[in-house]
Amino acid sequence: MSATACSGGGTPPPGSPPAASQSPSGPATPSATPTPAASYKPADATGKAQNVPVPELPDAAKAETKEGLEAFARYWYALLNYSYETGDLSGINSISSPSCALCGKVFPGIQKWNGEGRWIVGGTVTVHAVQSTFVKTPNGDFQVAIQSQQQAGSLKNADGTDAQTISESAMLGDLMVARYEKGSWAVLNVDRLGS
Repeated sequence: MSATACSGGGTPPPGSPPAASQSPSGPATPSATPTPAASYKPADATGKAQNVPVPELPDAAKAETKEGLEAFARYWYALLNYSYETGDLSGINSISSPSCALCGKVFPGIQKWNGEGRWIVGGTVTVHAVQSTFVKTPNGDFQVAIQSQQQAGSLKNADGTDAQTISESAMLGDLMVARYEKGSWAVLNVDRLGS
């Protein structure tokens, strides 16, 4: 399962009267229709992503079970994609150890390419499979194998020019080590297999 965005709504049809043009006769009444929330807009050649929904921890990921661990691993990758789009690493950092190998390799680039007016288009990770045997290691941790693929994209300079193109990756294998403590999961390490 990968994080996907739906698009819908859009602009009102041509010829729709603006709210301010209603006749002034009678008292003003509050609108019965809710104000639409700002729509998600992915990053493109013209600018950064806008109104990116913050991933929410699924209920399943709160349990100390095989299913809970696997749901938590998917959630971690959803937070990674959120970070690619926004440059906001606070969510993923809050559940990841400072000694996480993949974090140390990837997070500085995310921070760099979402600062000083730059942005990332695409390059997000699609998770194809998550699997854990849910057997504790001697340290009391659990391991999760993740099969994923990084999508194509580009790194944009502040003036909108391409600084670098990101090619779609081959299928990637990561190994996550996580621990369940005080009622929640935390990532101790994520590292790329075969690198």
